[in-house]
Amino acid sequence: MSSPYLVRPFRDTDTAAVISLWETVFATDPPWNKPADVIRTKLTIQGELFFVCLLEEKLVGTVLAGFDGVRGWIHKMACHPDAQRQGVATVLMHQAEQSLVQLGCPKLNIQVRADNKSALAFYQAAGYEIEDRVSLGKRLGPVGP
Repeated sequence: MSSPYLVRPFRDTDTAAVISLWETVFATDPPWNKPADVIRTKLTIQGELFFVCLLEEKLVGTVLAGFDGVRGWIHKMACHPDAQRQGVATVLMHQAEQSLVQLGCPKLNIQVRADNKSALAFYQAAGYEIEDRVSLGKRLGPVGP
């Protein structure tokens, strides 16, 4: 069965649509996660691992993947609310996973906000397990504009 979705690497012409999607899906993101800044930074570091998903030429999803040589990471998995539960996240994760496998990535890590029950359910259904870890973070740069 063929998918109605096209997953491909991000293009500059996708910028406005990605920003709009992220402002909708990640409306409560902190100020240091400004979409334009995230896009600009990702394109300088493994930009080939920034994927978009299109349905009839409309951008409906994104995922950013990365590989640090030890572990892979997923960031900005986003699916437009009108397209949720229709396979968008599944095709994006498949693309990200396959791209990381091709780079020799042995394990993939994902951080999910503890209160995001639907994301946790999605990842668990996709074979990911909650690990006994504590996530720590430290801002290394200025916050805000």
